[in-house]
Amino acid sequence: MKKIKIVTDSTSYIKKEYAEKNHISIVPLNYTLDGVAEKEGYPGEFDEFFNKLSSTNLFPTTSQPAVGNFIAEFEKAFDEGYDEIIVILLSSKLSGTYNSGLLAKNMLEDERITIIDSLQAASNIRFLIEDALRMIEEGKGREEIVDYIERKKYNMHVYLTVDTLEYLRRGGRLTSFQTTIGSVLNIKPIIELEEGELKLLEKVRGKNKAINGIIDKLPSEVEKIGICHAINEKEALKIMESLKDKFPKAQVSVDELGPVIGCHLGPKGIGICFY
Repeated sequence: MKKIKIVTDSTSYIKKEYAEKNHISIVPLNYTLDGVAEKEGYPGEFDEFFNKLSSTNLFPTTSQPAVGNFIAEFEKAFDEGYDEIIVILLSSKLSGTYNSGLLAKNMLEDERITIIDSLQAASNIRFLIEDALRMIEEGKGREEIVDYIERKKYNMHVYLTVDTLEYLRRGGRLTSFQTTIGSVLNIKPIIELEEGELKLLEKVRGKNKAINGIIDKLPSEVEKIGICHAINEKEALKIMESLKDKFPKAQVSVDELGPVIGCHLGPKGIGICFY
């Protein structure tokens, strides 16, 4: 049986302990705020960034990992005795990360590496990785695992909302006028990740109504649910308890969003990922 390595990027927001236990390699994306460049870390390490974001009028820039970072991880995996590598990355419509991974594979000219554009983000990438690890444990081969992921990624959903419109304005998605009017009327957007791209689905009055609107979109046969938050664990845990009652057969978990994705929602932003 061939030994398969899983590689992903930091926007899967997998906990460091889980990554180490399962020998998952995490290639970090980068962000720059107030002239200081940083690599995105792991859940549990994001509070300082969001506190700084809250106390400034600046907005971070983000960038994909360098091609060399992927090459280093691939070479390290083969040096450690892995026979094949499956790389599951953030949607190519949100970042150039997938392209960096693909370039790295092409530079190595190694067909033992498969690069997957997940068309997903956050918890949904983690779900795909969990499924891949289970299939590896069951003795499934790379082709079967990749085929599963390529099919599964089209049956996953992400919906997001915000606590304030301010960070959508800073990120250039809203004008100052739209932000002011929206804030006065307490308008909250429901944003959907559709075919790998973020799109405005609808606008509602009030955050609770937005969250309830998202919950209403979950089908009765939902299997896995990830509640994502930007330093808003208290609200996320409250939603988790509600979802556990509503969907007793589903696996429900809470994930932190880091700087690369969380900056667009801002502190207290909430998302629900599911399949």
